[in-house]
Amino acid sequence: MEKLPEFLSYGRQLIDEEDIQAVVDTLRSPFLTQGPKIAEFEQAIAQYVGSKFAVAFCNGTAALHAACHAAGIETGDEVVTTPITFAASANCVRYVGGTVVFADIDPQTYNIDPIEIEKKITSKTKAIIPVDFTGQPADMDKIMEIAKKHNLIVIEDGAHSLGAEYKGRKVGTLADMTMFSFHPVKPITTAEGGVIVTDNEDFYRKLQLFRSHGIEKTPYSIEQGDWYYEMTELGYNYRMTDIQAALGLSQLKKIESFIKGRNEVAEIYNNAFKGNPNLVIPSQLEGTKSGWHLYMIQLKCTKSRKEVFQKMRDRNIGVHVHYIPVYWHPYYQKLGYEKGICPIAEHWYSNVLTLPIHPSLRKNEIEFIINSFKEFAS
Repeated sequence: MEKLPEFLSYGRQLIDEEDIQAVVDTLRSPFLTQGPKIAEFEQAIAQYVGSKFAVAFCNGTAALHAACHAAGIETGDEVVTTPITFAASANCVRYVGGTVVFADIDPQTYNIDPIEIEKKITSKTKAIIPVDFTGQPADMDKIMEIAKKHNLIVIEDGAHSLGAEYKGRKVGTLADMTMFSFHPVKPITTAEGGVIVTDNEDFYRKLQLFRSHGIEKTPYSIEQGDWYYEMTELGYNYRMTDIQAALGLSQLKKIESFIKGRNEVAEIYNNAFKGNPNLVIPSQLEGTKSGWHLYMIQLKCTKSRKEVFQKMRDRNIGVHVHYIPVYWHPYYQKLGYEKGICPIAEHWYSNVLTLPIHPSLRKNEIEFIINSFKEFAS
């Protein structure tokens, strides 16, 4: 086989007839947007991760924006995060007027390094946004210890890590607030969507207001009548729909099998590539169970990454690169960020490729990916 018959993406959703029927049932119901499925989905997510509260949003970026608002981040505040993430992890700070401070990564786990976080803390620091990159939880015990020491709020970006575990606890119970994304390539999907889970009731109320124009009915409607509501602060229309929530509820029933499938693919890759002097397989932090949203492998061969990337793409293997350091983007360059501030992250970025990983991968596809990669990265 010279190449796969169709392009194989690095990630994709796995939708079955049960998911389709759940959406169809909602389409036939009286509610398409703000109905009962949203609350059901929020309750199911909170119960799954073990948190008290969950607030659903139209996407993960909106959820992060809301979390920064709930945390009280504003102009003059600094927030420490990683450069190896999607831009939303930093952009959410800019949305509320805060300043993003980038801390370098741990070269073993690729997650933000707690030692580097502490180096970046100043009197202006308000929060930390660690990212569970690739689905592996960040070193949350150390991060929460730093946060407690400096009286900081921790917003865990768990876009990749729904279903992952840290020292026997599900992600979602470790930080002050945790965001999960439901984009199609994530652990489960609602097509687009996100959620914040928290145990803090004050954050919960602020999140609810923020996603729905800053409007609330109670206690005002009790006195005036059910038609009455008041806008008490400036919010956004960041609401999830019942259609999305119905799909999410159906998908959530299958998350354990999805995570199991991802772990099986990762194990096959690890066994195939370990000991290869041209490659570095991903390392896992002790006590964690990754959700394996991404499988990142480092190249040590003399061939350029671009050459290996293109040869794999020529065979319809959808390798990718995650992510360009955030402060390399023109927007952040215009703000005055310079290359070189996180040297470990930059060196790592120059050598990595993402291999396809999702539970719908077939054995013959996995074998073809492995054989092709070994050939091109030799």
